[in-house]
Amino acid sequence: MNAAVVLLLTFVILLIIGVPIAVALGSTALAVIIMYKLGVVMISRNFYAGIASFSLLAIPFFVLAGMIMDKARLAEKIAKFLELLVGRATGGLAMVAVLTAMFWGAISGSGPATTAAVGLILIIPMVRQGYSKYFAAATVASTADLSIIIPPSIAFIIYGDITSVSVSALFTAGIIPGILMGLFCVGAAFIISKKRGYRGLMERGSTKEILIALKDSIWAILAPVIILGGIYGGIFTPTEAAVVAVFYSLFVATIIYHTLDWHTFMEILIEASVTSSIIMTIVAFAGIFSWTATVSGVVDSATHFIVNIAKTPWMFIVLIDIVLLGLGMILDAISISYLVLPLLIPILKAYHIDPVWYGVIFVAALAIGQATPPVGVNLFTAASLIHSDLDPIAKEAIPYIIASLIALVIISFIPALSTYLPLHAGLYKFVP
Repeated sequence: MNAAVVLLLTFVILLIIGVPIAVALGSTALAVIIMYKLGVVMISRNFYAGIASFSLLAIPFFVLAGMIMDKARLAEKIAKFLELLVGRATGGLAMVAVLTAMFWGAISGSGPATTAAVGLILIIPMVRQGYSKYFAAATVASTADLSIIIPPSIAFIIYGDITSVSVSALFTAGIIPGILMGLFCVGAAFIISKKRGYRGLMERGSTKEILIALKDSIWAILAPVIILGGIYGGIFTPTEAAVVAVFYSLFVATIIYHTLDWHTFMEILIEASVTSSIIMTIVAFAGIFSWTATVSGVVDSATHFIVNIAKTPWMFIVLIDIVLLGLGMILDAISISYLVLPLLIPILKAYHIDPVWYGVIFVAALAIGQATPPVGVNLFTAASLIHSDLDPIAKEAIPYIIASLIALVIISFIPALSTYLPLHAGLYKFVP
């Protein structure tokens, strides 16, 4: 049995028996490297190379900034402002949940973190207004996946690091598709709410109340403007923007809202360290797995197989979208990126596909996977918030998944939605 077969078979078996993804990736790669003498010395080199990247430094800083802003209750202030605007509008609170998730996604960059932050604020008010608790949880979980499309996004940072594509260009490219996906989810929320008679609050806020809420939420609204504006304007890199985000969040939490004390800050540092270490452990072991897959011939075999099936670039895009949606049901976005992208890079070059455009398609497909069972991390987070099983929430999430799939098809076949902003900003130049 050759190394490629052993690598894939062992990895699949470990996943089936419930071994954590990082352990499955690392142990499988180490076993194959040692068994087939592929070069033990390369283990330490690849482990270091996998995480010794300047762009990856942005991940722990964005994680920390998101947690600080969560403690500053910025999501709560955004939700309050939007609630006063919608009043008794049909599906008002459901649409507020979608829009709040979009705003919060531009701050946290993490699907589960957005689910937790928005869910804690809006699920209870939705239930009080007559919404099904399962529908409320599904709305939050399904739209929190927008957080990895609307920048800043950890998924874009990982994609840019693996493919050597400008993260700044990817961040900018994700803005229009992220908003488009959000609007489709707003439409789904409205249609379901109209059918079931769901509404918002008892009445719309007065002009004075709305202006006061806007004043309270302005610091939250400014966060993505400062972060993305600095990147878009060439003032700082995405990694530097992550550091700016940390200092901005500290300023808002301590000086503006006075919601952060020393004890809470230490708790945040510990939590952010644990979260970042989990992400970087997966990155490190996934890097070793990817190298092993390349050396053992898995990448070449898979590349030839895909090219033989997908005769045109459009067939390739559709095929990989289906594969990514399937993988998203059983794996997390980071692991999928390291498993799949090494296979796709040579094919993108062969078909002359813009890597920035495809980066948006890739991340959008992964985003949908965060809200699809059996391993939809957003669904599990939402289920824990309402102390429920996964099944009723997953059922309520189906309309949102369909809406997101329609948006994915549009993004996949209209490149300009992704490339217009970064190309006109001069953030990259694509030569077919």
